[in-house]
Amino acid sequence: MKLSYRLKTVASFVTKGSIVADIGTDHGYIPIYLVEEGISPRAFAMDVRTGPLERAELHIREHGLEEKIETRLSDGLEQLNPGEADCVVIAGMGGELMIHILEQGRKLWTNVREWILSPHSEIEKMRYFLWQNGFQVVEEAMVLDEGKYYTVLKAIKENPENSGKESGEPWAGELRYGKLLIERKDPVLLSYLEQEKGKLEQVLENLRGSGADSERIRDRIGQVEQELKLMEDIYEKMQ
Repeated sequence: MKLSYRLKTVASFVTKGSIVADIGTDHGYIPIYLVEEGISPRAFAMDVRTGPLERAELHIREHGLEEKIETRLSDGLEQLNPGEADCVVIAGMGGELMIHILEQGRKLWTNVREWILSPHSEIEKMRYFLWQNGFQVVEEAMVLDEGKYYTVLKAIKENPENSGKESGEPWAGELRYGKLLIERKDPVLLSYLEQEKGKLEQVLENLRGSGADSERIRDRIGQVEQELKLMEDIYEKMQ
């Protein structure tokens, strides 16, 4: 099974030997890849919609993996029982939806060893939710795939009773761009910052040159200036 660069990065975060549940599996590509590559002995391909699940079942049969990959119609983690999987993969959806899925699946927090998460949006909310609920991000990557930037996280929850609140509120830059990526001076993140900085500077120039002096325009200028300052602070830390 050939995966896109983004999905291959997601799959690379799975610890070898893990039984994986792929939530929102769509075509079933990740479970097929993990089993074929010998990374996972068994897997669950789960989706809330019948159409994607039928496509996944077809691909699983084409690869002769019916005995190793089980498909389940499931709203998020609803049909996954405690102890069935050591690793959960949730990728290809917005952060708000992923947070909802995690919230609804609290019964699994003590049983699942690792959570591989790749939100397409609201990454700050995702990171804040993990911190607030005692998850630790132990691995993180940013990838550029077909002109778009994606972030992949691996989170663990060693102490189910512990939250991150005792360690102090996380810095806004860490929530936006990722502590691990900043610390290791990740080249893809640097490239992203350079690109976004240019876009924001253009937005700021357009706003200032618009001639409008409404409260809404002034507020927007303030927001953009704040975003630029945060970006510049992170860029400086990474030099």
